Amino acid sequence: MIVKDIFSDVLLGLAVVIVAGASLGVLLMRDSYQKLHFVTPAALVAPVLVALAVLVQMGWYENTGETCLALFFLVVAGPYLSHATMRAFRVREKGDWRT
Repeated sequence: MIVKDIFSDVLLGLAVVIVAGASLGVLLMRDSYQKLHFVTPAALVAPVLVALAVLVQMGWYENTGETCLALFFLVVAGPYLSHATMRAFRVREKGDWRT
């Protein structure tokens, strides 16, 4: 095996471990707010590792550029989606998002 194959496989394996751990955290937490905190590693860290694995495997080609663009949108949209989800939880519980 080539070194880049091994390195990309390790990165993909780490991404799988992170997603599995985050899924376990979502399963075990009781509160919706706590569960949302465990979504972040699966939504942010794992895609970064997958993008790095694609970069290592493919080099700088069109596929890598598309992967980096998708990663950029995930990184930018993630906090907004988490905030909107948290606000929706609050509205459902209290009837209003303000304190």
